[in-house]
Amino acid sequence: MEEITSKSHVLVLPFPVQGHINPMVQFSKRLVSRGVKVTLVTIDSISKSMPMESCSVKIESIPHDESPPKSIDIFLEWFFVLISNNLKKIVEKLFDSEYPVKVLVFDSVTAWAIDLAHELGIKGAAFFTQSCSLSAIYYHLDPEIRKIILDGSAVSLPSLPLLEKEDLPSFVYEGDSYPSLVRLVFSQNINFKKADWLFFNTFDVLEEVVDWMRTQYPIKTIGPTIPSMYLDKRLKDDKEYGSSLIKPNGETCMKWLDLKEIGSVVYVSFGSLASLGEKQMEELAFGLIMSNSYFLWVVRDTEENKLPNDFMSKVSEKGLIVNWSPQLDVLAHKSVGCFFTHCGWNSTLEALSLGVPMVCMPQWTDQPTNAKFISDVWRTGIRVKAGKDGVITREEVASSIREVMEGEKGVMLKENAIKWKNLAKEAVDEGGSSDKNIEEFLSNL
Repeated sequence: MEEITSKSHVLVLPFPVQGHINPMVQFSKRLVSRGVKVTLVTIDSISKSMPMESCSVKIESIPHDESPPKSIDIFLEWFFVLISNNLKKIVEKLFDSEYPVKVLVFDSVTAWAIDLAHELGIKGAAFFTQSCSLSAIYYHLDPEIRKIILDGSAVSLPSLPLLEKEDLPSFVYEGDSYPSLVRLVFSQNINFKKADWLFFNTFDVLEEVVDWMRTQYPIKTIGPTIPSMYLDKRLKDDKEYGSSLIKPNGETCMKWLDLKEIGSVVYVSFGSLASLGEKQMEELAFGLIMSNSYFLWVVRDTEENKLPNDFMSKVSEKGLIVNWSPQLDVLAHKSVGCFFTHCGWNSTLEALSLGVPMVCMPQWTDQPTNAKFISDVWRTGIRVKAGKDGVITREEVASSIREVMEGEKGVMLKENAIKWKNLAKEAVDEGGSSDKNIEEFLSNL
């Protein structure tokens, strides 16, 4: 299939957190490889951590005098004002008759950006950094238009598996605890009414609901957006996301993994945001030791003080604790046999794309829904069960790891993980569903 090259200029506006920036940067690289000029719009405090000189995506950084506010409510308003006041200036500054700015690809949670784009006479494409299934759930359960009564019983929605209360995103039932975040996730539904395109970081065969959504809206699956060298290898030197807000202990991790047997290590990470309680941290720590497997555990600086006092002395040669890791390199390493994960969407896609079975310990937002799909639909992992107090015991941690690493079920999970790995590669490879969708988008510019 002959690739279309488009003399267009695309602006990309991610929400300024790591899990939203990375997939949008990867999508940008795919556009650049087809001759599109791409400029990523962000704020100074984020651009400083993006060493993207070697990357073909340009950065337009908005200066700000004060540090970004810590309060989520104030931050959302602050970010909105900063972008609103500067986007027109950026578009005018980047004016190029040969590469005219045609479209703003904006993070779906910044739903207000569609109005800014249209006011400037350019198209707007919403980029969803979550699964299509999750978006369908938010679409059907929007508090503003909800027709479904939520009483704790299982929920049946078009083209989705039957969802028990514990499978639904946490905001559906715990909205009162996080009012501003609830408004933010449900505001994404505005995109269905206004955006010219809806991009999803997923691939067609992964989610049945894609076909249903497509009958309603102009959606395009363009994922998985992980560096090309781990999938189709079509983008030269594309081995990293290009931004890391936390510096990884790469050399330490790799040297340690190199000394371990094939499939003998459990990799444990809860992403850049999730935070465990002290009791849960203790149970997880001693569960890892009880599992009798080697383990590489990412414990961020801010979480270290929750580790049990005597834990480090008991870790010895069985475990390695690091503040951050080069996750793709770790998951791709032959010694890793299992990923103990919070089931964030990026981590889920990475594990699927690299063929690694999972133990799921979801915390909040979309993670319970992702865990449901991992365990019951894609069947590439198992989900730990919490006790009555909501804490997952050390015994449950250890037995879940053993089931994946040593049990018969583990063999089946690994086979399924390899199947999804091949399908993920197929989707982004030449002529695959995601590849075709990007081509179609560019041919319409």
